[in-house]
Amino acid sequence: MEAILVSACLRGVPCRFDGRHKASPEIEQTVAGREVVSFCPETAGGLATPRRPAELVGGDGHDVLDGTARVVEDTGRDVTAEFVEGARRALTAARGAGCTEALLMPRSPSCGRGAVYDGSFTGELVPGDGVTSALLERNGIAVRSAPGV
Repeated sequence: MEAILVSACLRGVPCRFDGRHKASPEIEQTVAGREVVSFCPETAGGLATPRRPAELVGGDGHDVLDGTARVVEDTGRDVTAEFVEGARRALTAARGAGCTEALLMPRSPSCGRGAVYDGSFTGELVPGDGVTSALLERNGIAVRSAPGV
């Protein structure tokens, strides 16, 4: 059976920054018939649930991996190290299960694919990928955002 890495919040785990989840029947239909590896890079990186909102500042997840951008909470606290560690652990989990694809939470500073919040905490989006999405992509795992979330 083909394995897919899926953001744990999309599978009903209340691990989002606000302590909620984003499970939906549409997600379950999307992953039906596959071995699902549920994973939350933010909690895996050592962040608590609930936690302060965080956004990418100075670029996207690729820039974070290159050391030219950061992930900061709305209080200004730098949580870049936790996001990078969580991304590394997500990659390890994906590789361990033989995942070639990931279905991740849209707009997230970890899991976003194609668009992420701009770092102003105003809800504005900019083109880019989250830290985990960027690391998975760099390692040959196809990343797509969950539909309808």
